[in-house]
Amino acid sequence: MPTSGLEDHIVDRGVYDRAVRRFRDAQVLLPTFAELAEPHKIPGAVRQALAAVKPDEAHPLNLFRVHWYNGADRSEQVAVPGHVVLGKQLTGVDAKIVVAIGDRFPMIRAHKVLAAYACLAPRVVTGQFDPTSHRAVWPSTGNYCRGGVAISRLMGCRGVAVLPEGMSRERFAWLEDWVTDPADVIATPGSESNVKEIYDKCAELSQDPANVIFNQFSEFGNYLVHYQCTGAALGDVFEHLREDEADLRLRAFVSASGSAGTLGAGDRLKQDHGARIVAVEALECPTMLYNGFGEHNIQGIGDKHIPLIHNVASTDFVAAVSDQATDHLALLFAEPAGLSYLRGRRGVSEAVIAALPLFGLSSICNILASVKLAKYLDLGPDDVIATVATDGASMYGSERARIAARDFPRGFDEIAAAEAFGRWMLGAGTDELLETTRTDRRRIFDLGYFTWVEQQGVPVESFAARWEPSFWTGLRSKTDAWDEMIRQFNGRTGVTP
Repeated sequence: MPTSGLEDHIVDRGVYDRAVRRFRDAQVLLPTFAELAEPHKIPGAVRQALAAVKPDEAHPLNLFRVHWYNGADRSEQVAVPGHVVLGKQLTGVDAKIVVAIGDRFPMIRAHKVLAAYACLAPRVVTGQFDPTSHRAVWPSTGNYCRGGVAISRLMGCRGVAVLPEGMSRERFAWLEDWVTDPADVIATPGSESNVKEIYDKCAELSQDPANVIFNQFSEFGNYLVHYQCTGAALGDVFEHLREDEADLRLRAFVSASGSAGTLGAGDRLKQDHGARIVAVEALECPTMLYNGFGEHNIQGIGDKHIPLIHNVASTDFVAAVSDQATDHLALLFAEPAGLSYLRGRRGVSEAVIAALPLFGLSSICNILASVKLAKYLDLGPDDVIATVATDGASMYGSERARIAARDFPRGFDEIAAAEAFGRWMLGAGTDELLETTRTDRRRIFDLGYFTWVEQQGVPVESFAARWEPSFWTGLRSKTDAWDEMIRQFNGRTGVTP
């Protein structure tokens, strides 16, 4: 049965003491949530020591790079999170689509490493995870399990990745390099849409008390870290843009659902800026839109269920994007003929061209959903839509080769590029986009009952409590409590940089 991970007291003193000793021996210092939200708060001695550590090194100090404020070199800290503003030449709409760059995160080049830290660190400092005997099991359709394995290794723990066998070869290659035992990469049947099979494997693994399951779909630390860190980072990007254009308005935050953790940033942006929240899914598996099912290739957005940590009552729109669109635009953004077309025929700036390798499949999905929303709301040049590029194109080289062989056997030339751009970017319409009523939100919320109450054993009272806004606002004090426990834990270990 999944657990919420919301404890804010020491559950087992023996486990806690063993964790203190292990972290002291391994010289692991933990950052607070506040430091990851505002990295200028990281102590100067840590920043100075971190300068000698490479961003992809399995070094505990890289925990202090698990934030949005890494520079283009992924080492230096910057005042404004990395982002790119997509204009009309690429999107075909007047609104500014602002994309925060997840490729700058350490180890995995994806922002899921932030969620993994937010799930494991509280379990350590509350005496629920024993790094001397427990295995951290990370069920995922891709980046979260990579983040979990990376964070586990930095924290001197053993991490286990559970993901569908149909995910990109690059994901598996990365995992094979980072796990301590090949048996710690577990491939389950199916592909992106087969989340139930992941749950089944985790249920089997949980029979061994040494395995601790960190289910990103039900771990509220995942929601809270994106509310506090990702939401604040996107707010900083927006305020930075307003320094030059004071009339800008943040109209919406768009994110593919996946675990729904990143959607937590939308609650922060709604609170601070009045932004509306758009949850996105694959058209081939329209669970929120139509209670539908199916398979798709937008890797990183598992579906066929509603995550427990999705604040459905706060979701203003649901959008669906076809994996045909993301597949073909991935080629457009990577192939020489595609880049030539975008430069020569569309006049896309070199700054945007340079950013295209930072967009993986789910990132392109987020951009397309933003385009659909801009058209639906008839947004203008003073309107901003914020979204995230979860990961970059480097995770999908094998996928692009497969797509090209399947759909463009004669090669991806400029004619194919023009067709892909016209059909999928300029042709993005307002269909498969739902502005949710209260009834719509209630339908989506209730759909989660079958996963969480009937299949996973969550008490119905706990499930139902999530409908009320007070449930979500009440969660937010947890990060302050965890930060105090992190400081106390660091004090016990005595680790200094």
